[in-house]
Amino acid sequence: MAEHEPSAPQFMDLRVPEYAYMFGFLQADGHLHQGAGQKGRLTVEISVRDIEILREFQRLTPYNSTISERTRSTNFAESHTSATWTLCSLEARTKLNELGLPYGRKSKRITPPRVEFSRRDYLRGVVDADGSLGYTAQGFPFVSLTTASTAVGVYLCRHVRQLSGVERLIKRNTRDGIYNINYEKEPAQRLAQDLYYPGCLSLERKQLKAEAIAAWTRPADMRAAHTRRRWKEWEDEILLLACDDAAAAKELGRTEKSCHLRLWRLRTGQVPAREER
Repeated sequence: MAEHEPSAPQFMDLRVPEYAYMFGFLQADGHLHQGAGQKGRLTVEISVRDIEILREFQRLTPYNSTISERTRSTNFAESHTSATWTLCSLEARTKLNELGLPYGRKSKRITPPRVEFSRRDYLRGVVDADGSLGYTAQGFPFVSLTTASTAVGVYLCRHVRQLSGVERLIKRNTRDGIYNINYEKEPAQRLAQDLYYPGCLSLERKQLKAEAIAAWTRPADMRAAHTRRRWKEWEDEILLLACDDAAAAKELGRTEKSCHLRLWRLRTGQVPAREER
């Protein structure tokens, strides 16, 4: 019997790493425009230096699309050249919209997919579009994400917590209501290693930065940061029953200060019922 060649993956099957990455990138940097009737378009405009990623998107998309370039003045440069990928197919737009790419203004509305998807590839797409990585002025590796979406910000923090145990509570800044989420040193190194694995689809310049981050080592005279130990439900129960900071601290292997603060939070209702459950 003749062997059958494996069929190409379905467009936007988010279990496929390339499509998961592409969807994350489109959520962060793409725009779905609704026209009259069934007319409309998806556009992604980025710096021309990253045009290769648009060509990859075009290759992954089994519908007609175009890539164009334009040069104009911006607030940041007198002359800036950008590249724009445009996709008009109604079928493709419908698929993307159903997966969670809204029409119109979307920055606060996007959420991680509600279908099965390749998680780290999706996050890499988001970070490539709206994040940054490299070294701080002090020489420490960092990975950061700027987003208006609470769901996306929380999802990144949960992913990092699973990778390295680092807890991060996000808060919008007062100036523009945006979340600025930043990781440095080992957590950043671990995140970059997880997201930018060899051979993955990504912006080449960020892939190179991730590889540079991997080479960092903590100086021998730099004290390692303490990883916060999360409170468990059974620990809360012991603390409430003991009513004695010193006794609880000894039994739980924690400091009296930590036990005192936790007990105060429990008694004043500052710990939500679902926390740490």
